[in-house]
Amino acid sequence: MSDVLELVEARLRTALGEPDGRAAVTFLGAERIEVLRFQDDSGDGDVVRYATLGMSARPMTDPAGPSPDHRPSAGGLAAPLSITFADPVRGPRAELLLSVRAGRADTDKVLRPLAVLAASPQVEGVVVAPGGSLDVGGPLWPDAPFGSVLVAEPGGLVEDLELPAPMDPVRFLPLLPMTPGEAAWKRVHGAGALEKRWLTYGTDLRDPGRTAVPLG
Repeated sequence: MSDVLELVEARLRTALGEPDGRAAVTFLGAERIEVLRFQDDSGDGDVVRYATLGMSARPMTDPAGPSPDHRPSAGGLAAPLSITFADPVRGPRAELLLSVRAGRADTDKVLRPLAVLAASPQVEGVVVAPGGSLDVGGPLWPDAPFGSVLVAEPGGLVEDLELPAPMDPVRFLPLLPMTPGEAAWKRVHGAGALEKRWLTYGTDLRDPGRTAVPLG
């Protein structure tokens, strides 16, 4: 799937410019995940963008997919009813994007947590999609007030990458850091309600040191 990753990296470079840093992480049972770092000083203050590269090498599959189903046969032996296998071609593909304001925290330490999230479809059978939450099991970077992220809708920063049929396009999914309180509130009220609250209060979601939006 190196051809897919070459196309993905080309799309990232077209949209974000040349990366000024990259790191690679390899996990047991998964292919290598890279994280590219891009500096953007063209807008309202310096922004650092991190993009994964490797998650889209294979399509994501439903965690309930490739497992045999057994039931007792007439002779008392367990006979397989059916065995389903993950489709190596069809299925959603994605990479992850995180944007933060530069110089306010040691956000470069987010590289490994991002790689862990990008490897989760291979390691845990997770299908990452807009509206979902991903928990990194600790701060996103040292002293970060965030331990999880909301997966947002793609298309605003990097356009979908169409691949030859029958492969699905690669979607570039923005990640929005959530405080523990926001994550708990989102589980009750939903992603749309939390995003509306952020918008109502003018929350700067790229501020690496922001406090939680009012939730009362």
